[in-house]
Amino acid sequence: MMNRRALLASLAAATVCRGADERRFFTVAQRKGRWWFITPEGRPFFSIGLNHIDPAPLRYASNGDLWERKYGNSMEKWLKEAVAPDLKAWGFNSVGWTQEVVTRGSTNHRHSRAFTFEEYQWLGLPYCHQLPFADFHQWEAETRHPDFDAPEFAEWCDYVAREHCARLKDDPKLIGYFYIDCPTWVHTRPESAWKGPLYDPEKLKTEAGRKELHELATKWYRITHDAIRRYDKHHLILGDRYEAREPIADEVIAAALPYVDVLSFQHFAPPDQVAANLTHWHQKTGKPVLVADTSAQIREKDGRARHDGPGYAKLLAALREVPSCVGLHLCGAYLRNETRKRALRDASEKPDEAALEAITRANRETAAWMERVR
Repeated sequence: MMNRRALLASLAAATVCRGADERRFFTVAQRKGRWWFITPEGRPFFSIGLNHIDPAPLRYASNGDLWERKYGNSMEKWLKEAVAPDLKAWGFNSVGWTQEVVTRGSTNHRHSRAFTFEEYQWLGLPYCHQLPFADFHQWEAETRHPDFDAPEFAEWCDYVAREHCARLKDDPKLIGYFYIDCPTWVHTRPESAWKGPLYDPEKLKTEAGRKELHELATKWYRITHDAIRRYDKHHLILGDRYEAREPIADEVIAAALPYVDVLSFQHFAPPDQVAANLTHWHQKTGKPVLVADTSAQIREKDGRARHDGPGYAKLLAALREVPSCVGLHLCGAYLRNETRKRALRDASEKPDEAALEAITRANRETAAWMERVR
């Protein structure tokens, strides 16, 4: 653990990077004792988002010419005529992370590409966007760790910001930017064990080791933050999506605080555990918190997974009782592929009616709650 004096110093230095023009962009703020995203129009907003939206399952050979026949090989037509109407009908008010897992194994674990500026416009909903600054995700099996001191790392971050943020900077629908999906600061998973964590957790047993990790993480958050702000002065920085079930070093969180607006977590656990974890980190840091990736699921006998609609409803209800929580993003997907094997529609677009009934009801209840309390 970081010593109390150093942690408090980091907290004191932390400032919400809101700097956004509230007339044009999403911000975060407290109102009536609760944290919210604030829309460009100034209204409190609890993000109910869907993650993982990829049309590739429609192009499985088993679907024949479905993609071309129904959508004319057009992403615009698909997003406008299928995805956007579905998300709105199901009660989602945002999109969390569009990329979908497409291969999963010991030698590679890859995702589809992120949406472009134009695709977000066709979708027409508030959204978050992931920036590919590095690849030390816990599931990443192929790429070695970055060297934050190397000049080429800063050059790459500047390129990423030029490529992504310079195009998105004026979009009022953009909520903010994510970084790493479950960063391996002090833990690994089987896929990433060959390269180890970014930092040896054994070193955290000493004051010198804790200081070293804080300095390392500060480089990461400072370089990425500064790259974004060169091209986008306003949008929120949602930072890494920490894996709540793995060790999270206080030193990493303390280093992030001056450079992020929200602490984001992936958390697959019962509602009481998720709520307790969010409350813990908010009380420790003062930052609003976001469940950026989660789901409740039912495992079928054939190995496929289905969404547990009532389980989702219980989690969403629990998060409404956490004043520091600004949203929940469902680990989708929109369309089921043969890698994730879980989605709201299958590859031929057949909906999971049982799950969707409960999910839609929960989302609408949350929208009504938002109107009552904000």
